[in-house]
Amino acid sequence: MTAPITGPAIVQLHDQHLAQPGWPGATPTKDGDGADPWHWVYVNHFHNASLWAEEDLARRTRVSDGDIAANKRAIDRHNQARNDAVERIDELLLVALGLVSAESAGSDAPRTQPRPGARLSSETAGSMIDRLSILSLKRRAMHEQTLRHDVDGAHIATGRARLARLDEQRADLAACLDRLLAESSEGRAWFKVYRQFKMYNDPAFNPVLVAERRS
Repeated sequence: MTAPITGPAIVQLHDQHLAQPGWPGATPTKDGDGADPWHWVYVNHFHNASLWAEEDLARRTRVSDGDIAANKRAIDRHNQARNDAVERIDELLLVALGLVSAESAGSDAPRTQPRPGARLSSETAGSMIDRLSILSLKRRAMHEQTLRHDVDGAHIATGRARLARLDEQRADLAACLDRLLAESSEGRAWFKVYRQFKMYNDPAFNPVLVAERRS
């Protein structure tokens, strides 16, 4: 039996991996069970960290257009993978909560079965976990700004103030995740699997790619 998904545990996982030298690396090498939501929490975090690095590289001004195009294509791949992981997290959590049948969880329209009177949350547990991952990346980057020696005191002070605000935002979001999961377990709240349907990555739906094939 895996450890329960909680806000503090998510934050700890995110920070532990970001503290590892050389992580995330080129590919997600962590072994995991595809039926374990923690596996997909890791996969989501891996692709968010990879996406962050590619976004920085895509802003370079002294490299070839081909290099930037490669960054943009990598961004598309990581963005698709992070969204796929969010959907998988939601599927597995909703099945575990008894809110979605295992048979419909992987379909385009999973059938959610909330209790009467339960409130619908517009934000899913998976999307909250995705946001926690991004906040951890922002926090690391801001912390690095407070350690710089090539800037003045005002820059350091601004970085520290923003770091404190990011810590507050992350703590608030982690608490909201715990509340949503607790209320969903008690039958007082529920959320859905929201499919992203990223059309730009699908050659059957991206109109430009469809036109390229026709020509």
